[in-house]
Amino acid sequence: MNTLSSLPPRERVRKLCGADIEVGNFIAGTSGAGGTAPLASRLLLEQIRGFPTGRGSGQGVAYDHQDWGRKFLAENGGCIYIDMDHLELALPEVLSAWDHVAAWHAMLRLARRAQEAANAELPNGRTLEVMVNNSDGQGNSYGSHLDFLITRRAWDEMFQERLHTSLFLISHQVSSIVMTGQGKVGSENGRPRVPFQISQRADFFERLMSIETTCRRPLANTRNEALCGGFRPGRDGRVPALDWARLHVIFYDSTLCPVASLLRVGPMQIILAMIEAGRVNPGLVLDRPLEAVGLWSRDPALTARAELINGRPVTAVELQLRFFEEAAAFVEEGGCDGYVPRAREILELWGDTLQKLARGDLTALTGRLDWVLKKTLLQRALDQQPGWTWDSPELKRLDLMYGSLRNGLYWACERAGMIEPVVTDAAIERFTREPPEDTRAWTRAMLLRLADPEEIEAVDWDEMRFCLGDPRLDGTRQQLAMADPLRFTRSDTERWFLQADHVADLLESLGSQSVWASRTGGGPGWQQGAGLARNIQIHPRP
Repeated sequence: MNTLSSLPPRERVRKLCGADIEVGNFIAGTSGAGGTAPLASRLLLEQIRGFPTGRGSGQGVAYDHQDWGRKFLAENGGCIYIDMDHLELALPEVLSAWDHVAAWHAMLRLARRAQEAANAELPNGRTLEVMVNNSDGQGNSYGSHLDFLITRRAWDEMFQERLHTSLFLISHQVSSIVMTGQGKVGSENGRPRVPFQISQRADFFERLMSIETTCRRPLANTRNEALCGGFRPGRDGRVPALDWARLHVIFYDSTLCPVASLLRVGPMQIILAMIEAGRVNPGLVLDRPLEAVGLWSRDPALTARAELINGRPVTAVELQLRFFEEAAAFVEEGGCDGYVPRAREILELWGDTLQKLARGDLTALTGRLDWVLKKTLLQRALDQQPGWTWDSPELKRLDLMYGSLRNGLYWACERAGMIEPVVTDAAIERFTREPPEDTRAWTRAMLLRLADPEEIEAVDWDEMRFCLGDPRLDGTRQQLAMADPLRFTRSDTERWFLQADHVADLLESLGSQSVWASRTGGGPGWQQGAGLARNIQIHPRP
């Protein structure tokens, strides 16, 4: 095995993380031909304060059921919108797995507040429900996606040049369900019948790799959207290539237990840092990952074995322990220094959880892992209700109510002190009001606060456009490209916010470039010719 020092130096980048997570939503007490999800999601979005700008904003834009009504949040720099008639919560970019946990639960608090406001306006007998899960029990699944910043080289190797690196990543993900599954009663999508399984998403994976997210879902998603600008010549000198890429991970369940949520992100950050450094052990690759994920999900006893490519049969926990051992050696050599915050703490929690799983000490994990907590609660219900079985509709209802934002079982356990915390309540509440300070989310949120809503023309993750002055007359349009998600932090830009009285002054300080708009074709728009809008890469001045 190569050590880090023996490997040739490679381009690497800090393991920034985002997330875009759908929730289930419906209105109890009424029905409709197409169900109540479309109305429920719109009622929720109406209660979200934000800037409805850009694609699918609802401002003169046709309804797109897969991406509609995006509202970027001045509170924390994230955004909320509707995807396939589900409210989708897109977290602000963070560097730390701990910040991910806090930001995730903060977004859930914002969704709960929207739910409470919407319910206050509904007629008696009707209740808007929001469920933090990935399956409605009727054959439909919705996503809990993570997004990681990686180098373009690593992305190309995983999906175009050295496919064993993507299989290395897939094998980690598949075996990690023992920590990251939410648990589910029964099976769907034509899978073998089972009383209870570990992962809600496992039934719905049908391909190793593809660009799809809503059908024929892959274990590894190849969607090639970087969400960061900055082009450079390709390595062959001819093909444009981005310096960085976004790895769009659609594999994981929606977890509520803070430890489980942290273990979705932290180990992935370390594994991706290993891939970028060239530390990939093909001996950990599963022979049939699609078969393994179903086999392991349907085995909460954790005894089922799947074969590696060398023919060796392993349990999911055994394979995770091997990934952990390689990761621990990598971290010890300094492989995560400067790239993965608190990597040694991630290892400590990861390793301790795996050791408890290996010993079969599930009682010690009840407050850590959602699938263990849910199974414990459901088994208790079965013991207390004569005549109930795993096929009873009452048990399925309890399963669905586990993640209810209104009165879910998880929140009852949290109030009872059963859940092991990794972040404080104050840290969660802070992210309902403030953005992360160490990513571009800070500048995005502060610009949304400073500008008048009429001045904001479009917002996206990597750029903002402003129309300053009367848009009916010749007015100044300014574009701020925030290509680097690791810059535009509080330390980079706060001094200019403190000095600026108006957004125009601030954009000048940030180095934004102006283009002039004139009335063409009966309305304001980007002027053609010398005033053509440019994709200008802007960084704060040193």
